[in-house]
Amino acid sequence: MILNTSKTMKHTLSVLVEDEAGVLTRIAGLFARRGFNIESLAVGPAEQSGISRITMVVPGDDNTIEQLTKQLYKLINVLKVNNITQTPCVERELMLVKVSVTATNRAEVLEVAQVFRARIVDISDDTVTVEVVGDPGKMVAIVQMLNKFGIREVARTGKIALTRESRVNTEYLKSLEAKIQ
Repeated sequence: MILNTSKTMKHTLSVLVEDEAGVLTRIAGLFARRGFNIESLAVGPAEQSGISRITMVVPGDDNTIEQLTKQLYKLINVLKVNNITQTPCVERELMLVKVSVTATNRAEVLEVAQVFRARIVDISDDTVTVEVVGDPGKMVAIVQMLNKFGIREVARTGKIALTRESRVNTEYLKSLEAKIQ
């Protein structure tokens, strides 16, 4: 008997495609037909003219992601598919958060933004809009801190990622640093 020890987790796929109409629709259709959700999606021009990079976060086990990768390669206009989940990467997201404020707590909201190196991009008598750029963990952390003030709106991009040429895994370095301290 063979045991499947593969766990369901979030995988980050980086897909290079020809920049043509309908490519994203075909990719989304592929996922929909198989009943898979795309949790995060970011699309933009790549380093070469006429090529776009699609970065998506997809839940699944290793076998499922392997099958999705094979299916992606069968689509017209898909040039390269990389599962960069276990590869050292630079990952970023952009988020705008509109927070309720009063005269008494406005300074505290501004202080939270400063701690997270976020920018204030709009301010009114009863709201502050904060722009946050960083890794997905930073997004979760600042939302947790701002929740107590009352979040009115959130707009968030999908994760974008590029592999680190240095191959340095920053999560590994953070864990080493924590052990030393």
